[in-house]
This record gives sequence, structure tokens and C-alpha cells, in this order.
Amino acid sequence: MLHLRVIASPDQSTEVADLLAAEPGVTHLVVLPGVARQPAGDLIQCDVVRESADTVLQGLQQLGVDVRGGIAADDVELTISAAAERAAERAPGSGADAVVWDEIAAKTGEQTELSGTYLVLIIVATMIAGIGVLLDQPILVVGAMVVGPEFGPLAALCVALLRRQVRTIGRSVQALVVGFLAAMAATVLSTWALTAADLVNRQMLLAERPLTDFIWRPDALSWVVGLLAGVAGMLSLTSKKSGSLVGVLISVTTVPAAANVAVAGAYGVWHEAAGSALQLVINVCAIVLAGLLTLVVQQLWWWNLNRRSRRPAGA
Repeated sequence: MLHLRVIASPDQSTEVADLLAAEPGVTHLVVLPGVARQPAGDLIQCDVVRESADTVLQGLQQLGVDVRGGIAADDVELTISAAAERAAERAPGSGADAVVWDEIAAKTGEQTELSGTYLVLIIVATMIAGIGVLLDQPILVVGAMVVGPEFGPLAALCVALLRRQVRTIGRSVQALVVGFLAAMAATVLSTWALTAADLVNRQMLLAERPLTDFIWRPDALSWVVGLLAGVAGMLSLTSKKSGSLVGVLISVTTVPAAANVAVAGAYGVWHEAAGSALQLVINVCAIVLAGLLTLVVQQLWWWNLNRRSRRPAGA
């Protein structure tokens, strides 16, 4: 359930309150006339079940509330109310499956920022994976997958493609390209430094590495894993089940592939660098494709569910 705080201008307040009162999934509706000061207007609060939240938010934006006033939403961790239970029963679908598109867009939009923290995380993750590749240690590779922050821009790219948000698409691509290039460059330098310190050497890369050589040998299963990871990752994001996201990050080989490109390039093993680069491209494309298709299916599902729920009885 979400708690909505709406500031509506006095001439809109009645219309906004009526819209909320007419929605079956809305409860605990409160109207406080004239209490809002910036922007000036009436404060309207309510709780809305997640399966009705997208419809409510769209209705408020169609009234122009976001332009003349404001809309804020917070998750409600605990609700003890018979009215809330009745609202959940009246709303179509399941709250566990509900998608609040504005919430997803806001959440993923924040992850497109090319911040210092993002760059440090992806650089550190790629360096860890580079050492894991040389040592043939899957534990380090898995750790690098968990640390890597690249799923944020990937998810944002999927949402932006669906909603045709050109600026967000550009920011997402920029975060991915700059992030991976910076991480690979730093990993090349760190590999040279570790080699100079006699901690690693070229023979470690050329030796048999049965536990991690899949990173630079893409095949049909690379597409399968990437597609499945994209579906699971997007579902974990839209359903707010973040625990599943950790498993997704472990399942794909974006950061490890970038690390293998860097390490192989540092030692001039170009065939392995090329294979790792192809693995990286395959995984990124598969995740974006599967994530976008998952969002399309969810959008069509909820559109059809809402259409059927609003159809007059006997129609």
C-alpha cells in the first residue's frame, strides 16, 4: 500500500477528492483545506493499494495536479484497518504483482547518474573480477558480480525505451559506456601494477582455467542466461523483491567479462579479449531485450486487467 500526499489548488481540490473517492482501491481519504503554503492549496491525503496506484497517479496527472500542485508517495509498511482490507479486495489483481510505473521510472532514473560512487563501485568490482580471472577463483568473480552496480542503468534503459524517454536513454547508455570503459582502463593499470609487483603474471592467464574460462567463451547459453537474468531482474525491480536481484547479479557475466577484456588486453592476449568483449555485448543486449519484453508484458497484462475490471456487469 502507498500513502499519497497531494497538494491541489482550491479550484481543483473537489475534483481531486472526487477522483480519489471514486477509486475502489483508495481508503483513509482526508481533505485539509488551505493548509498547504508552498505551493498554496489544500492538502489531500489517502492510502491506495498498489494495484490501484498507477491508475490513481495517472488520473491526478491528467488533472494537472503535478503542474499546479504536487504529488508525493511513500510505502506503508504496516496498515491495521478493515477499510484497507476492503480496498484491497475491491481492487483488481494482486498487490504483489502490481507495477507502479511512476515509481519505477523515478527509481531507475536516479540510477542513470554518472556519480563518483557508481564509478568507484564498477571499477572496484572489475578489479576484483580481474584478480578472480587470473586466480581462476569463482568466489571472487561472484563477489564482483554482487558489487557491480551496472544493473541500475540497464534497468533504467529498459524503462526509458518502453516510455520513449530519450534523455534517460542517453544518460543510461552514457553511464554504461563510461562506467565500463573507466573500469577496464583501471583494471589494465592494476594488472600492470600487480605484474610489476610480481603478484600475477601472463602465464596465469594462459594456463588452464576450468572454473572461469566460460567468461571469454560465449555460446548459445550466454543468450539464455542473459535473457533469464533480464526477466528475473526486471520482475525483482517492479515487484520490489530486491532479494532476488542479488541472485540476478550473480547469474550474469557483465563485470567479469569486462574484467577479462582488460586483463587479456593488458597481456596482449587478443583472442581472449575479443571473446570476453563479445560475452559482454551478448549479456548486455540479452538483459535489455528481456527486461523490455518483461515490461511490455506487464503493461499489457495490467491494461487488460483494468479494462475488464471497469467493464459494466453483464457487458
